[in-house]
Amino acid sequence: MTDQTDIQTLMHDIGARARAAAAELAFATPEAKRQALEAAADAVWAARAEIVDANAKDLAFGRDKGLSDAMMDRLMLDEARIKGIVDGLRAVAAQDDPVGQVMAEWDRPNGLTIRRVRTPLGVIGVIYESRPNVTADAGALCLKSGNAVILRGGSESFHSSGAIHACLVAGLRATSLPEDAIQLVPTRDRAAVRALLGMTEHVDVIVPRGGKGLVGLVQAEARVPVFAHLEGIVHIYIDKAADPVTSLAVVKNAKTRRTGICGAAECLLIHRDAVDTVGQGVIRALLDLGVEVRADETLQAIPGTVAATADDWGREYLDMIIAARVVDDVDGAIAHIRSHGSNHTDCVLTEDTAVRDRFFERLDSAILMHNASTQFADGGEFGMGAEIGIATGKLHARGPVGAEQLTSFKYLVAGDGAVRS
Repeated sequence: MTDQTDIQTLMHDIGARARAAAAELAFATPEAKRQALEAAADAVWAARAEIVDANAKDLAFGRDKGLSDAMMDRLMLDEARIKGIVDGLRAVAAQDDPVGQVMAEWDRPNGLTIRRVRTPLGVIGVIYESRPNVTADAGALCLKSGNAVILRGGSESFHSSGAIHACLVAGLRATSLPEDAIQLVPTRDRAAVRALLGMTEHVDVIVPRGGKGLVGLVQAEARVPVFAHLEGIVHIYIDKAADPVTSLAVVKNAKTRRTGICGAAECLLIHRDAVDTVGQGVIRALLDLGVEVRADETLQAIPGTVAATADDWGREYLDMIIAARVVDDVDGAIAHIRSHGSNHTDCVLTEDTAVRDRFFERLDSAILMHNASTQFADGGEFGMGAEIGIATGKLHARGPVGAEQLTSFKYLVAGDGAVRS
């Protein structure tokens, strides 16, 4: 047993075992991976009482740390959320296996037949905060895509993540896949994170899921490539041609369904001509729901709002707070989002297709929506079963990162004695 007080030795051992498991997992059959995920889902459901008990320890730890209500909500597991974890595992299990898929194939005049096929990335390190369901999502997606994974959950979710991880290992064991394919760092020590970020000989990519502090640390210190989004600064633009009923429903859901997720709306932009027809009603509804609306000078005329400051533009609250301001038109909204957004998710509410098309064409967020709640910014809702995170960069993976996005490709070249002249 590796001495857990020696973090470097511990992490090197985990990395070496992950690399060995990845080599074996790369050619595991689709059926074996599917069965392992089904067995893991069964194990999670059978252990739901134990998982809730473990989560109670984490909730107590979170309360002692003074976590916000939104963060406590992200941490909490009940039977309904555990059912969601089970459903997510089964959904990933049922997906087509991406490994070996032929992306393109062509013949060359030189006698070569060339295929570009999907192949696993190798070993993925996932660093996450609070949300213990990420343990299952990340483990499942990495397994489905033929990758070994090293999971480093947050200190807040330590016990919950451990209980879920045990179920994933049970699934691997049931199908004789390498148990080291899904490993959980067994310590809260932050030195383990820094060690993981430098493990270039063992880890192919790092995926951070958490707040600005965590993601900023990873991006600053990682020697391994990173899939990341820094923040979910999500905007909704209400155009003058927006439908009032649609706008009210979408904004209420986007802000209040779950405030602590990265797809929650954080800033409302309202066309000057829509303030009286749509905007006031939307803001009053948010106020009635207990949302603090930090408004610009024009919107401060609505009773109950508070004055916004410069710091409120481009801020991720993850709480029952939203910024709101008036813009002259769709171009004003686009300019504001370009200045203050995070390229995560942005939405336009309008019945004018020209406005929609302009919004879609001139913004480059990973996800752009029209007349739909930004809470749909989620791999499960995109049909991916689950997601390992939402990437806002432009290299390799972008938007919800599912099993397919966790593959690279290789070229398979065949000839019949072809030689080059």
